Amino acid sequence: MRIKNLEDLVKIKEEYNSKMAEYNYQILVCGGGGCVSSKCGEVKEALDRCLKGYGLSEKISVITTGCMGICALGPVVLIKPDETFYTKVTPEKIAEIVKSHIINGTILEKYTYYDKARQLYIPNINDIPFFKDQVKIALRNCGQIDYSSIEAYIAKDGYFAAAKALSKMSRQQVVEEIKKSGLRGRGGAGFPTGIKWEAGLKAISDQKYFVCNADEGDPGAFMDRSILEGDPHSVIEGMILGGYAVGANIGYIYVRAEYPIAVERLSTAIEEARRYGLLGKNLFSTDFEFELEIRIGAGAFVCGEETSLMASIEGRRGEPRQKPPFPFERGLFGKPTIINNVETLANIPPIIHKGAHWFSQFGTERSKGTKVFALAGNVVNTGLVEVPMGISLGDILFKIGDGIPQGKAFKAAQAGGPSGGCITKEFLNTPVDYENISKIGAIMGSGGLIVMNEDTCMVDTA
Repeated sequence: MRIKNLEDLVKIKEEYNSKMAEYNYQILVCGGGGCVSSKCGEVKEALDRCLKGYGLSEKISVITTGCMGICALGPVVLIKPDETFYTKVTPEKIAEIVKSHIINGTILEKYTYYDKARQLYIPNINDIPFFKDQVKIALRNCGQIDYSSIEAYIAKDGYFAAAKALSKMSRQQVVEEIKKSGLRGRGGAGFPTGIKWEAGLKAISDQKYFVCNADEGDPGAFMDRSILEGDPHSVIEGMILGGYAVGANIGYIYVRAEYPIAVERLSTAIEEARRYGLLGKNLFSTDFEFELEIRIGAGAFVCGEETSLMASIEGRRGEPRQKPPFPFERGLFGKPTIINNVETLANIPPIIHKGAHWFSQFGTERSKGTKVFALAGNVVNTGLVEVPMGISLGDILFKIGDGIPQGKAFKAAQAGGPSGGCITKEFLNTPVDYENISKIGAIMGSGGLIVMNEDTCMVDTA
């Protein structure tokens, strides 16, 4: 089916939702990188066998999703509509869960989330402290939908923003909406996205390019990887909107070679979007055309820097060059180029769909929206979190992250990758936004947070 207008999207959404409503349960198995490494594939196979044995394959939908966030407890499984969250699931445990929960209607509490502080099991995902304080915009679909299904993405209002922009908004109106939202680049520098897009729109050239930087090189950072693995269509839609806004008809997504799962899922999503007429010529029955290609990096950390990245796409050695000229003046193949990172682009569709005012209600005066962080190191709940800008570092580490394992003392959190700094105990109440983090000698960076306990030697860390 070739999607020609908003009505086609609405039809797909309604058909998918009515199909899913026919199932008694939806069992979501996390297929994020962490759960893949802890053998979630074996859990899904065991689940399929078990349901087949009970003759329930037609009545229960089994869905592999992207990362659900709490990587420390993988493999994890979410059962809907109950919203029951099972952790550290094995093939043997899933058989018990199906018998108790699905057949007998009794939640098997001993395999649900265990809150050590309160010494109790919390079955419902919405009551778990790790999830309760999060606000998910960039990660809105990760862990919630089938990453491999364009219909599942459309059922969550996917490509509605693209239809709205291409059929009802001028390029300038799209740029103005992004400017009004206050969205700043999530790749580290925090430059206002709308200002960057406006520069791209005003650049005069016979050819412009739009680039997604997915060369996530900071130690402990896996935000972009998780979005590409769990919700690739959100990035594709963000690219379409960006390309339309600045007048670019060719896009490149530059991905690290170390992300084979992300590359595979993104490639499949691009083919699916092309098959549905969402890439190529005459998008939504307009004269706008947009094509998308993946470029895979060879593992050089420096290629995360935009001028090095462009050199690498062109087939040259990835070396940075002096600016100016800036990429919006003279970028890829000498033409005006706009570059955004994965998380930035994942925010674009909901901003256009719901409006700048909706987005700007989250965050602080100068840092709007939310930020995705990858919690790694000496913290109980390692994983992926998305929080409103302005939340304190202490709340991220101790309320959501559940503190330091084995009752040890917190020493520091390294933020912002190699270019960042270590935030120590006296700064735990610092609001996490671009300005306040800079004031204490660190940077927000792309969102990696490596937590260190009292045993960490800071000389070794440096």
